[in-house]
Amino acid sequence: MKIAFILFDNMTTLDFVGFYEAITWIGILNAKENVQWDFCSNQQEIKDDRGLIMKVGKVYPDLSGYDMIFIPGGLATRQLRYDDDFIGWIQTAQDVKYKMSVCTGALLLGAAGFLQGKKATTNPSAYELLAPYCAEVVKERYVRDGNIFTGGGVSASIDLGLYVIESLTSEEVARQVKEKMDYPYYVTGRRNFNG
Repeated sequence: MKIAFILFDNMTTLDFVGFYEAITWIGILNAKENVQWDFCSNQQEIKDDRGLIMKVGKVYPDLSGYDMIFIPGGLATRQLRYDDDFIGWIQTAQDVKYKMSVCTGALLLGAAGFLQGKKATTNPSAYELLAPYCAEVVKERYVRDGNIFTGGGVSASIDLGLYVIESLTSEEVARQVKEKMDYPYYVTGRRNFNG
């Protein structure tokens, strides 16, 4: 499984890191074969919304070669959704099997056209912004509609990561990861948020 983590200037790092910490355990635990990941952006270096600078390994790669893309959020998404070059790049993930976002990263999935006819969620402060892009805004911590997974605000990235692990592997693997992360809040077996 090949994962593309989409990073951009002024993103919220916890949106990214919570999911990243959880989902990469499927490779560490060999719960899936050949798990690898790339950090992808529209530039080689990005700065988050609090000044942390990160180097990015892939600049504008063709996303069609990945099995999963993940997009974090942050205030920058409100403008980035109108950036034709950036959204055009995200659209290269059209045939990627799994598409994920946390927080207002859902606005970018939506702007790329991936949420049409789908249920989705985002940060509660952006429910109204998400509404034009999807069939229904679901006010939950995480939502799955087919192979589209969306998470709520910021710390929901951890829950979404564990939910994706459980969905793609098993409850047992999700339990192992939450123990390794010392994260007692996620409850396995809750599949009632599916679309």
